Amino acid sequence: MSLPPLQSSPPPAQPFQGLVVVELGHSVAAPFTGLILAEMGAEVIKVEKAEGDDARRWGPPFWEGEGAYFQALNRNKQSVVCNLRGAQEVAALRRLIAERADVVIQNLRPGHVQQLGLDAATLRADKPSLIYCNLGAFGAVGPLKDRPGYDPLMQAFGGIMSTTGEPGRASVRVAPSIVDMGTGMWGAIGILAALHRRHQTGDGQTVDVSLFETAATWVSLLAGQVMASGQQVQKQGSGAPGIAPYKAYATRDGEVVISAGSDALFQRLCGVLGHPEWATQARFIDNPQRVAHQEALYRLIDPLVAARPTAHWVEALEAAGVPCAPVNTVGQMLEHAQTQALDLVHPVPGTGMRFVALPLSLDGQRPRVRSAPPALGAHTQQLLFPELA
Repeated sequence: MSLPPLQSSPPPAQPFQGLVVVELGHSVAAPFTGLILAEMGAEVIKVEKAEGDDARRWGPPFWEGEGAYFQALNRNKQSVVCNLRGAQEVAALRRLIAERADVVIQNLRPGHVQQLGLDAATLRADKPSLIYCNLGAFGAVGPLKDRPGYDPLMQAFGGIMSTTGEPGRASVRVAPSIVDMGTGMWGAIGILAALHRRHQTGDGQTVDVSLFETAATWVSLLAGQVMASGQQVQKQGSGAPGIAPYKAYATRDGEVVISAGSDALFQRLCGVLGHPEWATQARFIDNPQRVAHQEALYRLIDPLVAARPTAHWVEALEAAGVPCAPVNTVGQMLEHAQTQALDLVHPVPGTGMRFVALPLSLDGQRPRVRSAPPALGAHTQQLLFPELA
């Protein structure tokens, strides 16, 4: 008796192999959602206007012909150019979605997809199994639902910037695009939930995420403090409200962050600093007292740490079991032995580019770069107009 052929399964690091995603995305948020799915094996078809995603021109620096931002966000994808004002091209795009797509993700300006007939209600009426993810600015409802938004605006509006920077100085944006990329991550999580439900029921879902909701979530711990105390959170510099000592210190040649967030850790820190008696003083006896007297505490610690180089403090603190870290530059982080051991930086086949990979592994395998970011419109004829190929 002959056995049926074995069903091939995707490699452990490519669980979405066979999943087809159409990305009506630009800039950061939607492309990052697409990147997450593409890295784990999905076929992601990026739909661009004639001049391409704006991020292609975000530079310098440019890397192998496109902005470094674009290249980092769009590896493992295909690119089609589609004039969304052209009836024939929109019809071809809708046909592609109906015939092949499992997921559509979009972050076009509010109301645009509805005008084009590329919105969730229209596409899911034709294909009920479709999962459709909207990545908006202020969310699907409310007085601001039709406003556009960008990462720095949402860091401001969402309360992040009010807590970032040094007391008494201007608010500071967190340099990484944490709101854009966080929204992209929430989009991917929502899509995963919808895929799980579709596996159970056969039906797709509409997923809504937004920059504002992401920003509000990033400050949710601080919001809990505000709601509990009725007091607004002030700028923290490198520290954290409610914990002391817990911040960065200038050293003789750089900076080091020391996190002594418990009484036991504070006692160890005092020993390393050569002042074990501080741990028994009433004003520093426990965390609430240290928070209440943190200015005095930091006046004692700051000059001691500043007198010696970073390496000295890292070695001494680690030996005592006190959590600490040097303030690395991005370049130092990329070159660190831990980064290399985790295989976090991957080369792009056929190019001189390298990118930071996804921060996860499946059965010990990290998803890898399979293909370079696509040239603008490289797959238009193949995917939108195969009859002309």
